[in-house]
Amino acid sequence: MKRISVVALMSLLSGLIIGGSSVWAQKVPVTLEEPGLPEVTEEAEIPVAPPGSVPCFDPSDPSLGYTIGVDDVLEISVLKPEPPFVNIVTVTPDGTINFPYIGNVTVKGRSIPQVQEDITLRLGNGYMRYPIVAVALKESNSRKFYVYGEVVKPGSYSMEDNMTILRAVSMAGGFSKFGSSGGVKVLRPRREGVGYEAIKVNMKAIMEGSTSDDIILKQGDIVVVSEGVF
Repeated sequence: MKRISVVALMSLLSGLIIGGSSVWAQKVPVTLEEPGLPEVTEEAEIPVAPPGSVPCFDPSDPSLGYTIGVDDVLEISVLKPEPPFVNIVTVTPDGTINFPYIGNVTVKGRSIPQVQEDITLRLGNGYMRYPIVAVALKESNSRKFYVYGEVVKPGSYSMEDNMTILRAVSMAGGFSKFGSSGGVKVLRPRREGVGYEAIKVNMKAIMEGSTSDDIILKQGDIVVVSEGVF
């Protein structure tokens, strides 16, 4: 019985690219050995990924660790086969998107690379030959905070990096004529169980330039501005 040498086996493994991309067959020399007989070198078809089939991710890209949620907007580009096309899709309340050929794709709770791999696999399963897909986060709308009470524009707002109390109130148009800088607090969802943790905010100190009092908001925080006492 023939057996593949260790060197040949290592060549096989090094030719495989894990990540769900479509693969193609390439002929490479493989040494076959049988006890008592000379070594024979034959050509075997080894599946390897076609050059450029997997778009590279920048490790410094903060969106790689981002968890996709409802209302997020994704830009999905099919680069090959040509002609390329781009779809802009919004994550629906059930956590899915709809994409040509393959229909609904569950994306909520998944990362950008995971969604890219899934779409590539499904397109390559009978729809396209060696598809090259790139997925990018176009708008982050699932990460929100809220500003309510005596502000000009109460409502929900998309979370941005380093979103502080002062920036949040400014995005909400500032205090209304009844709002009080002494009546600002943050309601933060508890990690376990229900309810909120109330965080008192020294808005006066913040407005006087104290950065230590201008806390960074987290996803789901509610900024409440109370009416002043006149």
